Amino acid sequence: MSEQLALLPGLLTAHLQLALVALALGTLLSVPTGVLVTRRRSLEPGILGVASVLQTIPSLALLAIMVPLLAALGGFTASAFGVELRSIGYLPAIIALTLYSVLPILRNTVTGIEGVDPALSEAARGVGMTDGERLRRVELPLAAPVIVAGVRTAAVWVVGTATLSTPVGAPSLGNYIFSGLQTRNTTAVLVGCAAAALLALFLDQTIRLLESGAAARSRRRWGAAAAVLLALYAYTGASFVAGRASAGARPVVRIGAKSFTEQYILSEMLALQLRRRTGGPAEIVPSLGSTVAFDALRAGDLDVYVDYSGTIFATIMKRTDPFVSREAVLEQVLRFLADEHGIESAGALGFQNTYALGMRADRAAQLGVKTISDLTGAAGTLEIGGDYEFFQRVEWKALEERYGLAFAAQRSMDPALMYEAVRAGDVDVISAFSTDGRIAAYDLVLLEDDRGVIPPYDALVLTGPALEERAPGARAALGALEGAIDEATMQRLNMAVDAEGRSPESVARAFLDGLP
Repeated sequence: MSEQLALLPGLLTAHLQLALVALALGTLLSVPTGVLVTRRRSLEPGILGVASVLQTIPSLALLAIMVPLLAALGGFTASAFGVELRSIGYLPAIIALTLYSVLPILRNTVTGIEGVDPALSEAARGVGMTDGERLRRVELPLAAPVIVAGVRTAAVWVVGTATLSTPVGAPSLGNYIFSGLQTRNTTAVLVGCAAAALLALFLDQTIRLLESGAAARSRRRWGAAAAVLLALYAYTGASFVAGRASAGARPVVRIGAKSFTEQYILSEMLALQLRRRTGGPAEIVPSLGSTVAFDALRAGDLDVYVDYSGTIFATIMKRTDPFVSREAVLEQVLRFLADEHGIESAGALGFQNTYALGMRADRAAQLGVKTISDLTGAAGTLEIGGDYEFFQRVEWKALEERYGLAFAAQRSMDPALMYEAVRAGDVDVISAFSTDGRIAAYDLVLLEDDRGVIPPYDALVLTGPALEERAPGARAALGALEGAIDEATMQRLNMAVDAEGRSPESVARAFLDGLP
């Protein structure tokens, strides 16, 4: 618990920076737009319709969409104006959260102004007020309680949605939740959920005080609420500026990590290796989506992360060649990365972490299944679970086509829950990762890919073109890890986190300390 609480001030501050700025921008966008709608009624269906459509987009999808959009836009702005836009981190999260906050504030602004007694507006017009004066002195003050109620709703939504900013590289209380789920750290999940809930309640009650003060014309109430909000914004602004100034003092190497245990361990290992060998700072950006991490490295928003040759081969290069040797895949992947994207490898770590179909050992024995071909006949009565992306990957399409697999049901789920599901018998087969520590801990067996459909997955330390500029000697420091980890070692490291409850950082540190 003490380890998790030590992280709380930084992650809570980052969460506040996201939520408060998005809420302010959403309000500044929505209130004037709402006023415009009340003046030009023909605009209402279109504007409110667009806001409603944005609200129906799943929040995680809206955040993820920002990454490729900003990557594409960043190339244009850099060449045209000399301004680079970051495709991961604060900017995509702020844009998505701002859009997500618009609907309740916009709708309440329109409703509040429309709800003003027409007689009062007519009286204001009768005493010679202009349209602007009538809006400022009559309509907005009377509509303020309704507008503030919309801000209150948006605040709760934004605080909750901001926890999903972690996969696009923006630190938040979601760091607790995503990493905790993957490493089976219930304490981290509970701390993240509790902190987000308390923050949402605090903002909700503060804005409620502002709302009731506006309704009762009580300067004491709305003044107290406004003072609290101003203090929060002052703290958020000061911490943001201080953080950016500190980051700008010395280049920081940014290390990406996907959202599973092995990646957390390896990212900690790379960060420790760089700090020890170069003496420079290194920052981990955790729980990124697979393509998000690659796009960020390509765009220069990440400097290094570990990816797998099969992922590049199948997902990025869109190759589905059967029976391609491990050496051939590695050669083609490295050439593609260098020629097409200027990305280099500091070395292969020495192990593969392939996709594999896994079953409980007793269930496989009962069905007489040892290979994927053996599974073909029984698949129609079985259910398969896969991680979020597995059933959309080319490997799965190739497995379906070349083995004729047709399961009774397919269930996409969080990778951590996927292993629990097969252990409990809720699904019969899962898309396991071959070095996962839970394979041994849960007595699972991996089925042989006897037709060679799944490509090899060598773990590669990929580096962006700006790494040496940020940290001279970094590539050589990372290259010292080449061949240092075999499959058995990686599975043991994963098990230390998943089954023994150790932190990824402590596991990585112990491994490096044991190297010659």
